[in-house]
Amino acid sequence: MQTNFLSQQFNAGSLAENSTACPANATICDGTSCILTGDNFNQTLSVVLSTVLTIMLALVMFSMGCNVEIKNFLGHIKRPWGIFVGFLCQFGIMPLTAFLLSLAFNVLPIQAVVVMIMGCCPGGTASNVIAYWVDGDMDLSISMTTCSTLLAMGMMPLCLFIYTKMWTDADAIVLPYNSIGLSLVALVIPVSVGIFVNHKWPSKAKIILKVGSIVGAVLIVLIAVVGGILYKGSWIITPKLWIIGTIFPAAGYTLGFFLARLAGLSWNRCRTVSLETGMQNTQLCSTIVQLSFTPEQLELMFTFPLIYSIFQLLFALLILGGYRLYRRHHVKTKTDVEKTAQKEDSKSSAKINGGFVSDEMK
Repeated sequence: MQTNFLSQQFNAGSLAENSTACPANATICDGTSCILTGDNFNQTLSVVLSTVLTIMLALVMFSMGCNVEIKNFLGHIKRPWGIFVGFLCQFGIMPLTAFLLSLAFNVLPIQAVVVMIMGCCPGGTASNVIAYWVDGDMDLSISMTTCSTLLAMGMMPLCLFIYTKMWTDADAIVLPYNSIGLSLVALVIPVSVGIFVNHKWPSKAKIILKVGSIVGAVLIVLIAVVGGILYKGSWIITPKLWIIGTIFPAAGYTLGFFLARLAGLSWNRCRTVSLETGMQNTQLCSTIVQLSFTPEQLELMFTFPLIYSIFQLLFALLILGGYRLYRRHHVKTKTDVEKTAQKEDSKSSAKINGGFVSDEMK
């Protein structure tokens, strides 16, 4: 309900934990009750941000579709073991990890909900880029991202319903399943169009893919900057969320890798599943949170997707750096193998041709 005054009720414990005092613009501050004056500028900016976020996210998902080749995608659907393992990681390991971390650190109910939303999100598009640089299975990576996005329409609301009952049963928080569902359904359209464009015009799809990756990076920065203006109180958060934001992606990468190895997947597919598990679609999480919750609730939860985004990227870069160092010192590259084979062939032929070996082959 919007009136000339927005009433914010704070629990005494949460007030002490998330804020040091009543906001400076509070007209009345009595105990744990603060009343803030309405801010038309913030309301207008919030509407603009929501619209821009929706459009940019649709473009990012459209570009993701442009990276999907129907032939390879259908090949993984026919042999779905890798995708099935990824499904268990994405909608089994990640929601359960989010639930356990929320319980272990005893965060506020609304903060537990945003951790759960992040845990139930589909895989992010950045995982495809990192998978390429760690010599992962690119077809599996793209297929997993696409399938998790499509399956999220049903699995995300289901996981949220199961895991958030202890925080929503008291009616203190009402999960907006309609908004979440509409956001997810809306993603299917740009992804489907992107797949069609890649099938019909593959050269144009590559250009769109590059533009989409840039838009994705801009989207994260835009959310951080404008969100910081709208929800200044969201940056005064409990250290618990920073700790969860650090542990969560690391747990996703680690558990995803070990489950894939336990399932008998090859090493390059294990790396792929690991990245697909730990790298979540933080843009989608931020958009759902922005469109689904009140400004008062956003004050306590808005920054978590940004925290997760920072640490998932940091750990992904560490994985990439570690793999590159390992490959440099322990693994022969394909080029090295080819050169060795050429050298052996030349020496063999040299015995037949009178012992001549060119300087290039020595």
